[in-house]
Amino acid sequence: MTGKIVRVCIVILAALFIDTIAYSQKISPDEQKILNYIDAHKEDVYSLLQKVVDIESPTQNTAGVKKVGMELKGEFDAIGFKTRWLEMPAEMKRAGHLLAELDGTQGKRLLLLGHMDTVLSGEKFRRDGSRAYGTGSGDMKSGDVILLYALKALHAAGALKDTKIIVMYTGDEEASGKPVELSRGDMVAAARRSDLVLSFEGAVGNNATVGRRGSSSWTLEVAGQTGHSSRIFGERMGAGAIFEASRILNQFYEALHNEKYLTFNPSVFVGGSSEVLMNGSSGAATGKTNVVPNKVIIKGDLRFISEEQKESARAKMREIVAKNLPLTSAKISFEDGIPAMTPNEANFKLLRQLDQVSQDLGFGKVEAVDPGDRGAGDIAFVSHLAPSLDGLGGKGGNSHAPGEWADLESMPTLIKRAAILIYRLTR
Repeated sequence: MTGKIVRVCIVILAALFIDTIAYSQKISPDEQKILNYIDAHKEDVYSLLQKVVDIESPTQNTAGVKKVGMELKGEFDAIGFKTRWLEMPAEMKRAGHLLAELDGTQGKRLLLLGHMDTVLSGEKFRRDGSRAYGTGSGDMKSGDVILLYALKALHAAGALKDTKIIVMYTGDEEASGKPVELSRGDMVAAARRSDLVLSFEGAVGNNATVGRRGSSSWTLEVAGQTGHSSRIFGERMGAGAIFEASRILNQFYEALHNEKYLTFNPSVFVGGSSEVLMNGSSGAATGKTNVVPNKVIIKGDLRFISEEQKESARAKMREIVAKNLPLTSAKISFEDGIPAMTPNEANFKLLRQLDQVSQDLGFGKVEAVDPGDRGAGDIAFVSHLAPSLDGLGGKGGNSHAPGEWADLESMPTLIKRAAILIYRLTR
């Protein structure tokens, strides 16, 4: 019995030894150089994150956004990228974008995306254990730094030579400049010169993003008769504008709320019988309990996983709006925002390549994030042009809120994962 146990132990140890050899063979000597650089520069990563977080850069603070851009521009200049600042027209009230490019011919042509603007401002960098607090630390300045240091590691290992890589940091991801044909024109042009798109928005667990829902807005305007409330529902007064608006919203809910990945949200509802005003996202109205309301304005959003789903939902909404209660009328208008990044097989192929990198590094399996768990993002403006993958940036929490933070401990791991993926794609 003792001899049998010994033989079993020898077999187990041999299997473990063979597996160790196999693992060491998964990472090439050149890839190991890349990993060594990242291990040696952890504190540099955190120092750069502090620099860019301490620069206040909400979208409307164009000087602050550009200052972040100039900090990053210097870093890209130092590793051989050709950089330029893309100005936007003054009337757009947006800072512009940073473009950095290597114009080689080797391997896949990559477009790498980040953004420099934040929603809020005011909280400076503060390190507390493995967390870094500060406005924009999670969304997405940690992702910007991860993108940069993946490329710095490749540069240090001599692995950027003759590669074709375009990096674009936008200055208005949180509130795209209008018209988007102009504010995203350079991104679209870069995507047309690329084979693959990788975006460094925040990571969700150990997973990545193959699809993101798009967002658009709608405005519903309802009119009716007005007069003494004792006459409501009569032949000369009808149902009134608020009842008609309520009917429409309820039927929107009944017809659409169970459709997967489709959501709609009436965010502002203003109605009354006298002054009814809507200005952007705020409104005002007056009315009396004994007067039938004759005007309603409602604004809301619509989120969707594909253009087909968006157009189908809009058609249903128009049909509902057209079936009016007595002596009322209604019209609905739609405004496009950010398109959908629709999941497809090419995106899943990229995900499988990232998964292989992660497992080769011993970082575990990478799976797809449910598109319903993500909001809209810049990558959707170009994901129809090339296979795309998002969620390669930093981990953190409280995005778009006070107390935003980034997980410092995970940043070297995420840089390694991104760097080896880029290395393999560009061989």
